[in-house]
Amino acid sequence: MMELAVTQIQTPKKYKTKQRDRETTHPGKFPNLHPTQPSGSNPSAPMDDHQAQDLIKELVLRLAPAESGGGGRDAGGALRFAHRLLSSRLAPAVLPDEHAVAEAIKRRLAASGRPDDALAFADLHSKLSARSRPASLWPLLYLLDSLSSHRRGAAAASSCLPNLPTAAPPAAGGKQASRAPGTPAGGVVLVSKDPDNIREIALREYTELVLDETEVSEAALVRDVLYACQGIDGRYVRYDKGSDAYDLPDGVRVPRSTRTLVRKLCEVGWLFRKVRGFISDNVSRLPSHAATEVGTVAQAFCSALQEELSDYYKLLAVLESYSLNPIPTPGSDSGVSGNYLSLRRLVVWLAGPTVRMRLMAVLVDGCRGLRGGGMAGAIHGHAQHGDPMVQDFMGRLLRRVCSPLFEMVRSWVLEGELEDVFGEFFILGQPVKAESLWREGYLIQSDMLPSFISPVLAQRILRTGKSINFLRVCCDDNGWAEAATEAAAYVGTTTSRGGLGYGQIDALESLVVEAAKRIDQRLMDVIHKRYRFKDHCLAIKRYLLLGQGDFVQYLMDVVGPELSEPANRISPFHFAGLLETAIRASDTQYDDRDILDRIKVKMMDHGDGDVGWDVFSLEYDARVPLDTVFTASVMKMYLKIFNFLWKLKRVDHSLTGVWKTMKPNCILSSPFYKEGASIRAQFVSVLRKCQVLFNEMNHFVTNFQYYIMFEVLEVSWARFSEEMDAAKDLDDLLLGHDKYLTSIVEKSLLGERSLGILRNLFALFDIILQFRSHADRWFERIYELQLRGKGKSKTKTKETGSWLEGGRKAMIQLAGELFLKMGEDLDSIAKDYTASLDSFISQLPLQQHVDLKFLLFRLDFTEYYSRVSSNK
Repeated sequence: MMELAVTQIQTPKKYKTKQRDRETTHPGKFPNLHPTQPSGSNPSAPMDDHQAQDLIKELVLRLAPAESGGGGRDAGGALRFAHRLLSSRLAPAVLPDEHAVAEAIKRRLAASGRPDDALAFADLHSKLSARSRPASLWPLLYLLDSLSSHRRGAAAASSCLPNLPTAAPPAAGGKQASRAPGTPAGGVVLVSKDPDNIREIALREYTELVLDETEVSEAALVRDVLYACQGIDGRYVRYDKGSDAYDLPDGVRVPRSTRTLVRKLCEVGWLFRKVRGFISDNVSRLPSHAATEVGTVAQAFCSALQEELSDYYKLLAVLESYSLNPIPTPGSDSGVSGNYLSLRRLVVWLAGPTVRMRLMAVLVDGCRGLRGGGMAGAIHGHAQHGDPMVQDFMGRLLRRVCSPLFEMVRSWVLEGELEDVFGEFFILGQPVKAESLWREGYLIQSDMLPSFISPVLAQRILRTGKSINFLRVCCDDNGWAEAATEAAAYVGTTTSRGGLGYGQIDALESLVVEAAKRIDQRLMDVIHKRYRFKDHCLAIKRYLLLGQGDFVQYLMDVVGPELSEPANRISPFHFAGLLETAIRASDTQYDDRDILDRIKVKMMDHGDGDVGWDVFSLEYDARVPLDTVFTASVMKMYLKIFNFLWKLKRVDHSLTGVWKTMKPNCILSSPFYKEGASIRAQFVSVLRKCQVLFNEMNHFVTNFQYYIMFEVLEVSWARFSEEMDAAKDLDDLLLGHDKYLTSIVEKSLLGERSLGILRNLFALFDIILQFRSHADRWFERIYELQLRGKGKSKTKTKETGSWLEGGRKAMIQLAGELFLKMGEDLDSIAKDYTASLDSFISQLPLQQHVDLKFLLFRLDFTEYYSRVSSNK
C-alpha cells in the first residue's frame, strides 16, 4: 500500500469532476478535510463536499486496481470504508508528529530492501512540505502509514482495502435502511456526525445478537456471582464438589465468553470458602481443645482474617446495592442511573479483593498444622514481596498475628515471666531443681522460632530471662527489676504491655541488648561479691587439688598410718577429726571459717581387699547458687582429679619414707658396714642398687609432680582467673570453668584419649609403692639383725636362740642370705620399673596435648631413656 501510494504521488494527474461519479458517492460531509494551498499563493475558496468526494474516489480507484484488478465490488467496499473512516470522530492515540511519521516510513522502506523508494519518498515529502506550509502533512502521512500497516497485518487479504459492510444511508424519513443480502451483521463501530447515530445502531444489533444466544440475563448472573462470592449457591451459579469450583451448569445456555467471565469472578468465592472454613475450624475447637490445638497466635491470625473479611463484607454490601440498578442497553432511557453493576464492572470491583483473598488462602494453606512462632514465621515468609500492596497487607496482618509473641518476649526479657499457656513461645520452661535451673530449666524450641528473630537474638532473649529467674529463685535478689526498668527507659520504651510489635526488630534487639547487659552485670555482681565465687574456686584449688602444700603434708602424715588399714575398718568420723587436726596444724586455720566448714571427708565405695588409701577423698560443699557451677558432674570430675593427685602425693610421700630409712648416716652406723670385706661388699652392693633405683624413681616422681602442679594446675588457674574477671554473664563464667576443668583433665592424662598411657602411669605408681613396701621390710630385717647381733632382741624364738648360739658367724650367714634376697628383689623391681617407664615415655609423643611434650623433655632431658630404648 505504501509503495503504491508513493508511485501515485510520483505521477500526479489532473483531477476531473464528473456528475456520474458524484451520484454514486456517499452524501456525507467531511468537515475536517481542508486542502492545502500552494506556498506563496493567495488562498482560494474552500473545497466543497463534492470535490472532496471526487478526490477520495479517484484515490481509491487508483489504488484498488493495482491490487485487486479493478473489481467494482472491491472498489465500492473500499470507497464505503474510506467514507466511514474519514467521517468518524475517532482520533489516533498518538501525538501528531509529521517528522516522526516520515522517518518511520523511510526506515521501513529502507529495511525492506528498497533504498531508492526511500530516497524518492524523502524527496517528495520535502517538496510537498515546502508547498503546504503552514499546514501539516501529518494526517496524510499517518493515513498512508496506517493503511500500509493494515495491509501487512492481514494474513488472507485479497485487496489493499478491507471489504467491510456498512449500513446504508438513512432514508429521508429517518429510518435505517436494511443490510445488503448476505452481508453479516457487525462491522466497525464508529461515531458519525449524522443525525441517525450509526454507533447506536451497531450497539443495538450487537445486543440483539447477545440476547439471542443467552437465556439468562446479565443482572441475574451478577446476583449469582455476588452470592458465590459469599460462599452461597445462587439460582444458576452453584458449587460443584467434583470440580471444586463455582460454575454454571452445562444446561444453561450462555455465551462462552460469559461463562469464562463467571468462572473468573467466582474464584474469589472459592477462596472465600477456604478462608472462612479455616476460621470456622479453629473457632469451633476453642471451647474444648484450646489448650492443645489453638493458641493465642492462631486466634490472632483468625481475628486478623475475620477483620479482612469484614471489609470484604462491606464491599459486597455496596455491590449488592449497585446490582439493584438496571443495566442500561442501547436505546434505553438516558435517565438510567450510572451506578449499575455488570459482569465486566464486577471484574474491576473484585480485582483488589481477589488479590487479598488469594493471599489469605495461601496463608491458610501454609499455616495448617502450625502454631505459635512457627505459624508467625510461615506468614512472615510470604511477606517478602515486591508489590507495595502485598507488603502493606502482610504487614497489617503480621502486626496482629505477632502481637502475642512480642508480648511474650517483652514479659520474658523485662520480668522473667514465661506466659506461654499453649506452648507457642520459642522458649520452653521445664520443672527442675534449683542447681539445674540455669543449665536445664529453659531451652529454645527451634520449630517455634520465627524466621524474623535470628538465632543470636534468640540466645540473648533466652539468657536475659534466665538471668532474671536465676537472681530471683537461686540468689534471692530483686535488683534485676531496677535494671530492667533502666534498660526499657534507655531504649525509649516502657515495661508495660504493648510496647513492641512486628516490624520493630531493631527496637526489640536494642531492648534485649540493654536488658541483657544490665541484668547480667547485676548477676555477676551478686555472684562475685555476695557469694564470693572466686574465693570458693581458690579454696577448691587449694584443698581438693592439693595446692596448699603444708596442709597436704600434715594431712598425709596424720592419716597415712590410718589409711594402711582395711577399708571396712575405717570410720569417716574419725577421719573428720584428723582433717580438723591437719587444718589447725597448718596455715589453713587462718582461712574464712565458712570456707573451712565446706571441706569434708568422703569415703568412696570399697570392695574386698581395698585399704584406706583406695577409698579416702575430700569433697567441697557448694551450696546454692554456687551449685549451678559446681554441679554433681563437675564435683565428680574434681573427685577424679583429687584421687589422681592424692595417689601422686602418696607415691612422693612413700619415696620420702624410703629416703629416711636408707639415708647415709644410718648406713654408716650399721655394723655390717664395719664387718669383713665380703659381707661389707655385699651390703654396699645391695645399698647401691637400692639407691640407684630410688634416684630413678625420685627423678620421675619429682618431675611429673612439678609438671602437674605448675604446668597444669597453675597455668590453668591463671587462665581461668583472667576469664573469670572478663566474664560478662553466667554463660561466660560456666564456659571458662568448663575449659579450666577440661584443661586439667587433658593435661593430667585423665581424658578418654589417654587411658592407655594412664594405665602405664598407674603401673609405675604401683611399682614405686611396691619398692617402698619391700624397702621397709628389708631395712626392718636389717635393723632386727643388728639388734640381735648386740644381744638386745626381745624375741624368744627357736630361730633366734639358735642364731644367738651360733654367734657372729651365724649372723653373717643370715645377713648374706638377706642381702642376696634383697638383690634379687631389687633386680626384679628395677626390671619391671624400667619396662613400664620405657612404655610410658614412648607413648608421650603420641598424646594430643602439646604441653605433654614439655613433660617428655623434663623426664628425658639427657636422652638417656631414648638411647637405652634404641640399644635394645
